[in-house]
Amino acid sequence: MKVKIMLTILLAFLILGCTSQTDQTDHDKATTSTHTATQTVEQQKVVLKVFHAGSLTEPMKAFKEAFEKKYPNVEVQTEAAGSAATIRKVTELGRVADVIASADYPLIPKMMYPEYANWTIMFAKNQIVIAYTDSSKYADEINSQNWYQILRRPDVKFGFSNPNDDPCGYRSQMVIQLAELYYNDSTIYDDLVAKHSNLKFVEENGTYVLRMPKSEDINPDTSKLMIRSMEMELIHGIESGEIDYFFIYRSVAQQHGFKYVQLPPQIDLSSTKYADFYSKVKVVLSNGKEVVGKPIVYGITIPKNAEHRDYAEKFIQLIISEEGQKILDQLGQPPIVPARADRIENLPESLRGYVSET
Repeated sequence: MKVKIMLTILLAFLILGCTSQTDQTDHDKATTSTHTATQTVEQQKVVLKVFHAGSLTEPMKAFKEAFEKKYPNVEVQTEAAGSAATIRKVTELGRVADVIASADYPLIPKMMYPEYANWTIMFAKNQIVIAYTDSSKYADEINSQNWYQILRRPDVKFGFSNPNDDPCGYRSQMVIQLAELYYNDSTIYDDLVAKHSNLKFVEENGTYVLRMPKSEDINPDTSKLMIRSMEMELIHGIESGEIDYFFIYRSVAQQHGFKYVQLPPQIDLSSTKYADFYSKVKVVLSNGKEVVGKPIVYGITIPKNAEHRDYAEKFIQLIISEEGQKILDQLGQPPIVPARADRIENLPESLRGYVSET
């Protein structure tokens, strides 16, 4: 009897020990699994580099916030510059970006195909306006019909971005030259720009051509003109009172709370209806690239040497999705719905369902 009792007690201890050992093993496995998962997440930390046009600064802030909420392991680093300067960071300076977004979509094929990229998605539109504040001289007088007369006044100073660096810069020149044709006043560009810099349009076979000097040779009269590499840099100038007006995209003027003169659609580069009229002007940049007047369309691509193509595709998905379109619309930048692609056969499979082919 005593032997049976002793065997029973011994068996109970053995069962308890095995159970305890099993529980400890399961705990150890769970701890190891959690630690491994944590390590995996940490290993997946990604820095997504987005180089973009200055006029996309506010939309990119919103896209960054929305994207990082969806993908907490990703940090989106955005970097703004003029569109041409943005692309040159990759093509000339050898920098690596995961996404490139331009305020003038043809710059991507012109400057990046075929070596650095092989497709472009067109995703948003815009228009050129003249921004100002309540402190600007003659702010209570300026309108869409007399703006060039106001800018002519000797005590008025205005600005635009450098055409060699930034599409808003060469588009501003196009708008001023088109104004000569629209308002039937052949001295508007001369009075506003040519007399105060080394910039001048010349008629060549019915097309008005501006051949840009090198940036250091533009030589603006700083008592009349402020020229900066990127249109966003002019914001400080108007806020500080250094200039009274500047040419800018409507979306940027709206995002920063500026008043603005909305120009006639025949000259503001906003409408496909007037594409033929816009094409009467052309700017040849100092690097030899030619830009013909056309409606403003933004483009985006993924460079061939992008480090994080999977997340770059997801980031572009966000921009051209309904969520991204809503963000653009709220910030005064009309989205293209659906977005369009120029070489859909080269487009990543994950993006094809969001676009139509041009």
